[in-house]
Amino acid sequence: MSEWPMSESPMSESRISQPRLAPVRFRGRGFVVTPRWYGGLAAFFIIIALWQAAGSLGWVSPLFLPSPLAILQALIALTASGELGQHIAASAMRIGVGWALGTSAGLALGLSMGLWGLARSIGISVVSALFPIPKIALLPLLILWLGIGEPSKIATIALGVFFPTTIATYSGVDAVPRTLIRMAQSFDLPFSAIVRKIVVPAALPSILSGFRISASIALLLVVSAEMIGADRGIGAFVLQAGNLMQTDQLLAGVVVLSIFGLIVARLIGFLEARLLAWR
Repeated sequence: MSEWPMSESPMSESRISQPRLAPVRFRGRGFVVTPRWYGGLAAFFIIIALWQAAGSLGWVSPLFLPSPLAILQALIALTASGELGQHIAASAMRIGVGWALGTSAGLALGLSMGLWGLARSIGISVVSALFPIPKIALLPLLILWLGIGEPSKIATIALGVFFPTTIATYSGVDAVPRTLIRMAQSFDLPFSAIVRKIVVPAALPSILSGFRISASIALLLVVSAEMIGADRGIGAFVLQAGNLMQTDQLLAGVVVLSIFGLIVARLIGFLEARLLAWR
């Protein structure tokens, strides 16, 4: 019987002739979006540079569009005088109290609509009828009921926050997978434990999205309410600066509102990172 030499064995030939397989690139990232912090920063600086150049070169009248440097100087002067701090404190108080009241009521009604049939049938009818009404249009009526002081402005903000919070909470609760609830019921968990451990955590993404919307609405409503009937607040300050054609101070107030919005967005983003870490 003939023997194969070691160098010419069939196994060694198959190893030599077998092509090498290239590694396959992993593509199962699930469309995870990785933010690029430098993108937004670069866009911001480019816009500011073009804006400043347009003002410095005389392309735009400073009366109609003050340069960023002029706005910064106005902000510094208003901060040093203490006037800006008083307006910010007044607006922050109205937003904080109104948003807290509207959010609390919206969470309670939204959870009730998602969990009980009677509350859902009543709540959907009431919310559908009242939600399309512009809440700032109710301010004159609220002034008649509550006076021209703080309660009418806070009530306007609370009404504006209440409806989107209710809708977001109800939608989040209604979208909870029923299989999870049935599984919890099969293990004989009490109703309160199911709501606390399954329903609320599963509805949190929708609820926090509603918080983002309601915070923006609160900011819009506080400015509108202060323009109609207030002597303190960012809205009143912007209106007064516009009437006096002090456009640098007017845009300084707009910058403060923008910073306000960014702070609120950061706070809600922090809540999402802490409460939705399980995702």
